[in-house]
Amino acid sequence: MKTGKLAQKFRIDDGKKFRLKDVDPADTAHWKSKEHADEALAEGISRTAELQDKLYAQDNWALLLIFQAMDAAGKDGAVKHVMSGVNPQGCQVYSFKAPSDVELQHDFLWRTTRDLPERGHIGIFNRSYYEEVLIVRVHPEILKGEKTPPSLVGKDIWEERFEDIRSFERHMARNGTVIRKFFLHLSKKEQKKRFLARLDEPEKNWKFSAADIRERKYWDDYQDAYEDMIRNTASEDAPWYVVPADNKWFTRLVVSTVLVDTLESLKLSYPKVDPAKRKELEAAKKELLARK
Repeated sequence: MKTGKLAQKFRIDDGKKFRLKDVDPADTAHWKSKEHADEALAEGISRTAELQDKLYAQDNWALLLIFQAMDAAGKDGAVKHVMSGVNPQGCQVYSFKAPSDVELQHDFLWRTTRDLPERGHIGIFNRSYYEEVLIVRVHPEILKGEKTPPSLVGKDIWEERFEDIRSFERHMARNGTVIRKFFLHLSKKEQKKRFLARLDEPEKNWKFSAADIRERKYWDDYQDAYEDMIRNTASEDAPWYVVPADNKWFTRLVVSTVLVDTLESLKLSYPKVDPAKRKELEAAKKELLARK
């Protein structure tokens, strides 16, 4: 399977009939060789660097990549490997954890809106405003601490938030921010394996949190929340990519493929120099050549 087709295989831009159980977390789409995938990933990293340079120079489009997943699904590793070739000057990564007191004084989209990428840049959200229809939905008691007027927190709160998110993403797309969203789909069995590795291997101890184990008890609730999230917010403007995450090498290949496919679709190019500027450059060259 060519990498171009790989990007389409896991794309969801109409979530009405989406079912999470139809995606196998261990799927590798006929890529049986990690070595072969690593070669393709290296090519993708190189191509991304070329395209990012044009994105930055052209200064028209912005690209926002959103990563959502259960704990230990490999979000950090995917970002680290896939983006290893980009120029840091044109890329920013933001991780969103529990809201601060200041953030709770605003609507749920406010804190992430402050960190949207500017034109010519790639922005990466490690978790995002989607936490407001995930962890907050699984633990509705969190709503009480968000200071939203109680009269506005009704039975339709999740549908209303989905509507707000769709409108926000449509607005961003209409103004030049391309949005690509990744749900790294990890199996419960593989998550347990990775948690045990964090406990058994000293160099991974720092990654472990007792909170991860507590949240694991709500596995089924989270799966339902993720499925409903994708069903309600997948669109042409901001598609979801439900990426199998049991094999990290395959996860990274898919994310890289989507990134390259997206950047290539923008038809990026370096700005053309007008006649006046060209004349100025030629004069500067002559002056440099004439001097010692």
